[in-house]
Amino acid sequence: MSIQRFLILALLALLPLQRAAADILVLVHGYASDARTWELSGVNDQLQAQGWPRAGVLTAAFGGATGAPASLNKSYSVNLPAQAPLLVQAQYLRASLQLLRQYYPDERLILAGHSAGGVVARLVLLGGNPFRVDTLVTIAAPHLGTFRAGQGLDVVDSKPFFCPGPGIDFLKHVVGGSDYEYLHDSRAVLVDLLPAESGNLLAWMNMQPHPDIAYYSVIRQLPNVAGDSIVPAYSQDMNNVPALHGRSQTLLVPAGHGLAPQDGTLLAGILAR
Repeated sequence: MSIQRFLILALLALLPLQRAAADILVLVHGYASDARTWELSGVNDQLQAQGWPRAGVLTAAFGGATGAPASLNKSYSVNLPAQAPLLVQAQYLRASLQLLRQYYPDERLILAGHSAGGVVARLVLLGGNPFRVDTLVTIAAPHLGTFRAGQGLDVVDSKPFFCPGPGIDFLKHVVGGSDYEYLHDSRAVLVDLLPAESGNLLAWMNMQPHPDIAYYSVIRQLPNVAGDSIVPAYSQDMNNVPALHGRSQTLLVPAGHGLAPQDGTLLAGILAR
């Protein structure tokens, strides 16, 4: 062994051992959904194929959360009470993120939220970004609300279930057409998702200071529709949030509202930047 090589090896032996850093991706589902949506849609398969293996499902409650850590880059999906008000869902997400920070105090943390899950993910950033989230990606999220929430409330508050109309079209499209009780029990979150106007939750949160992190708005666009038939395109763009004007990168995707395998590829591409 040469003296030069011996000295290099000796120097390396004196350096402290360091744990390899890993990036953590947390997938937040939307309304009328749960953590399985990332699996059933094929998003998780695509993420795993591109270096983001599944690390588990986080089920959070006010008393804590459960979930197993994994090594290297990883993705978790989280289960939220999708019928609950957005602030309650945000409490559940905070419990999951608190657990992750106990396991991974220094890793880069990325949140990706689909539909209403994007709004919930943005809620947990407020108050000084307590979990040190590095990046927020939202997919078809109603940051400025959606008129579909009003149609759902119209079904709950005004019309019998068998009555035809736009509210019924909303119910069939989002919930499946037969589960009126689900919609009825979702009244509070539907109120939260009404178009932003003075006095409601979205109008309030859209004026709050947001942390200086990376923001990505994935905007769904169907032919001849100003959006994806559930959320208008302008509402999906975080640049239209007063507190985030000009701070979000936008990616226009010609697709409907639901998740699909290509969303896994899209997320992996964003995370590689």
